[in-house]
Amino acid sequence: MSASAENTAAVHEPVDPAVAADPRGAPTPRARSVLGVWAELTKVRLNALVLVTTAVGFALAELGPIDWLQLGWTCAGTALAAASASLFNQLFERRRDALMLRTRGRPLPAKQVHPAAVFSAALLTGYAGAALIALTVGLLPAALAAINILLYALLYTPLKPRTTFNTLIGAVCGAIPPVIGWTAVTGSIDPGAWLLGGLLFVWQIPHFLALAWLYRVDYARGGHAMLPVRDHGGEITAQVVVLTTLPLIPLGLSATSLGLVGHWSALVSLLAGIGFCWLSFAFFHRRDDRSARRVFLASITYLPVVLAAMTLDRGPSSLESLFRGRGGVTVEESRETPVRDGADAGASGDGAITP
Repeated sequence: MSASAENTAAVHEPVDPAVAADPRGAPTPRARSVLGVWAELTKVRLNALVLVTTAVGFALAELGPIDWLQLGWTCAGTALAAASASLFNQLFERRRDALMLRTRGRPLPAKQVHPAAVFSAALLTGYAGAALIALTVGLLPAALAAINILLYALLYTPLKPRTTFNTLIGAVCGAIPPVIGWTAVTGSIDPGAWLLGGLLFVWQIPHFLALAWLYRVDYARGGHAMLPVRDHGGEITAQVVVLTTLPLIPLGLSATSLGLVGHWSALVSLLAGIGFCWLSFAFFHRRDDRSARRVFLASITYLPVVLAAMTLDRGPSSLESLFRGRGGVTVEESRETPVRDGADAGASGDGAITP
């Protein structure tokens, strides 16, 4: 964007009185280039996790060799949909972002881009993402991608300053990407899809509450109704963190019982879950920033470790496969032993629209 365009945006964009009176002065922009501005607006680093969980859902649903082209189309469409949700979110929250220390340097509060351009980009990427998935993968994953945009932009974002239950809606949005990956293969929402979505849903709650505890003053400054903002002593926050960390252990083990992964993945999930729970209990007893930071770091360690173990150990397990160090059975064995409804239909391409 040119300097003249930036100046025009600054002149025509109405300024919230609270922002205009901010004693901290004009915010320092995070991004230094046009590419950096749009990377910030689309939350590239955060949405990388969305693509990882989508790919994991795809891999665990596929019994045989992975169809890399199909996976590529699925991830490309999901990336566009995630970018659209992020653009809408920052567009609608730009005035609250300007009040918070950690977000006031974003492109919209810093007047680096005009809101009309962001709105147009959000519409374009949203339509493009859903259409790409529909035309190359299937209607069900396309519908899930579109629903996720609507939930994030029209429900989660408006609820953030109104109720602490916004975190649950945000967790639903984060739980949908692995289901998109799963349905791209099977064409249906099977028990495995529910399990992966449930794992992501539950994981996000202690993950986000630990972060919100660390930034509770900043969230209060922005007028967001996060639980740590309303729960001044932190007792309820700590209880919720513990109660939502504990289910991760049975959820991780259930992936083996459903035949999605092998025994080695179960062992990794168990150990990672125990470590995560231990730190959550420590936060429950102390309720300080140091304990919350450890919970947050444990959360961003737990998820990639568990998802990597599931992907490497994908497939139904047997005692023989346990002793030879691999959880998955061979493709021939998996064809002889049906693991879940709809998987064979998805592997053969039924239910998908191809170009």
